[in-house]
Amino acid sequence: MANSSSDRKKEENLYNSWMNNQQEELKELQNGIVRARKNELNDDELNELLRKMVNNFQEYANGRSRLARVDISPFFAPTWCTPLENSVLWIGGCRPSSFIRLIYALSGIEIESHIAEYLQLSGKQITMIDKLQRQIILEERKFSSRLASLQEDVVDQPFAMAARIYDAEREVDELRMKTLKEILGILTPIQGVEYLAGAKRIRLCLQQWGKKREQEHNSN
Repeated sequence: MANSSSDRKKEENLYNSWMNNQQEELKELQNGIVRARKNELNDDELNELLRKMVNNFQEYANGRSRLARVDISPFFAPTWCTPLENSVLWIGGCRPSSFIRLIYALSGIEIESHIAEYLQLSGKQITMIDKLQRQIILEERKFSSRLASLQEDVVDQPFAMAARIYDAEREVDELRMKTLKEILGILTPIQGVEYLAGAKRIRLCLQQWGKKREQEHNSN
């Protein structure tokens, strides 16, 4: 039990460290946008900034994977996240297709979007993103079906199923990384920086909204 508590504390610390880093990375991305608009950063420098952000995300995913090998259960409903944050989780994180929906929101393609427009996409970019979205949704459906099947068997074979669920979660993290990299490959360097800044801003707002809702609920 002590080891379990220790492992979960490590997972919570990893998450908190990651969220703190989001604040710093958002500042760095916003600074990059300002400097790029003043022609103080070129495409090579913007691409280097993007690589840094992707590598940081990969390191976080690797850390999650190492801890999930010990205890997979917290990744589906981590106690250190607010109920609002947990409500949008899909197999341990956000849906890869949500990465693409964010592009539509930031470009003003989604009518319901209330986010200020940043991205000005070309017709070719929209076509490529639409194609990627269809591919990712198919992959998500496969993982959802696979996980549902595993969960049906987990009562009878808990230890074997836990290992298989861990493998599925790791593959989903790989799909998230693949989706992000493909998106950044479609966008121009400045679009990529603006896109990541928007993504981090929304993620931080989600955490803040979740904490506010919890405080309001506890005060009633």
